[in-house]
Amino acid sequence: MLNRPQTVVILAMSIDGKIADYQGNAARFASKTDKKHLETQIAGVDAVIFGAGTLRAYGTSLPISDSELIALREKQNRPPQPVHIVCSARANFDFNLRFFQQSIPRWLLTTDQGHQALQGSDRSHFEQIIIADSSDLGAEQMSWPQALATFSRLDIDKLAVLGGEQMVTSLLELNLIDELFLTICPIILGGKLSPSPVGGMGFLEKSAIRLSLLTAEVVDEEIFLHYRVKS
Repeated sequence: MLNRPQTVVILAMSIDGKIADYQGNAARFASKTDKKHLETQIAGVDAVIFGAGTLRAYGTSLPISDSELIALREKQNRPPQPVHIVCSARANFDFNLRFFQQSIPRWLLTTDQGHQALQGSDRSHFEQIIIADSSDLGAEQMSWPQALATFSRLDIDKLAVLGGEQMVTSLLELNLIDELFLTICPIILGGKLSPSPVGGMGFLEKSAIRLSLLTAEVVDEEIFLHYRVKS
């Protein structure tokens, strides 16, 4: 049995594998169909997590708005909205962002340094603050095994990763991703500086992450792919 939640990545990307343009602007190239797809996947998890860069780009999270999805969660004795977790090592936020006014349960995943940087009143913006760092990794480095184990103890059985690039890379490197939902959108962004789903140094072919395709569906001009990570 895993000492962590089942963890899935949900992303939309251009056909050349970019999740934003070279300026890192919020990616709004996906269709209403993809938004519905994303909301449906979010409705099936206990929590979603995203990085501070993603929060800065969008200024908001994506609550479930579909009344049928909310009713289904309530029928399953689950809260109307999953927990929305923002990950930031430094915990340096603009609390005027709309995210902090949304009617959703907000948690913060940070380091001890980030926790200490928060003022007392700032901490009230989060229902739960989770500290997961390691002296072996450096003061601003997240310990993902520790973080996910804590989520599991807090009854997060299924977790959706919504970005960004650094978080997805770190989790894949540690073999902490189980499935990926990828929407391929009919747009080309290009550019060496444009972020892709996975960044960092990359993997050598012999150690590359291998996937099994579970489903593939074409809806209008988009392709919806669902993969499982091979163990």
